[in-house]
Amino acid sequence: MSIEKFLKQRAVNITVGGSYTLPNWYDPQGKLRTFECRTTRISPFRMMILVPVVGKVGDRLTSYFRDFGKYDGLISDTKADSFLLELEMTRSMRANLASKLTWLEKKQKEPSIPDLRRDARIIPPSPHSTLALADGTILGCLVIDMSVSGVSVSSQLQPKIGTPLGVGACIGRVVRPLPDGFAVKFVERQDRNDLARLIVRPPLPSVAGGARAAPDFDDADVVPEGTAFVGS
Repeated sequence: MSIEKFLKQRAVNITVGGSYTLPNWYDPQGKLRTFECRTTRISPFRMMILVPVVGKVGDRLTSYFRDFGKYDGLISDTKADSFLLELEMTRSMRANLASKLTWLEKKQKEPSIPDLRRDARIIPPSPHSTLALADGTILGCLVIDMSVSGVSVSSQLQPKIGTPLGVGACIGRVVRPLPDGFAVKFVERQDRNDLARLIVRPPLPSVAGGARAAPDFDDADVVPEGTAFVGS
């Protein structure tokens, strides 16, 4: 999509700090360089980002934003100081972003609306984890997002509310179902700096009882372009 067309679509104008890596940009030690960036406009499908190094149309990159988490995407158009990033997401990730944007848009229109989000949600760099059930069964899962108080996951398991289980090294109980998974509240609040270490685990082999990838996302299933965001 072109930047000109995106500017005519429904989106939220918001500035959020973050960072990104571009292919073929390395530091003297041979590691991919990380650059700081800022969003200017976001929808559940794409975002405009102000950057120091623009990259090229077709470049696939990884970005991380403090208020939203980690996103992969493809540059579809560029300007002298920015590019348009087409977001590559699962259905659950896109619905989660749409929900955040809905709240931010309402907050912009009505600053008096209180922020009821107790804990910031984080999308880990690697989405894989494991579920440990009370009977000793270990299942693979994908982390939708997480916070110091709980985690949302997608798995073949469909547990009832109140079911005790472990996600990675964190123990909790299922508190609500989600369209593509369920939410778990930890028994004890965790340290934000330890979350990735405690939650993320290598993927299990793709066998019965192993991890199941989240379904591919179809734009029209969650947020048809040009219409209101989920929850608005």
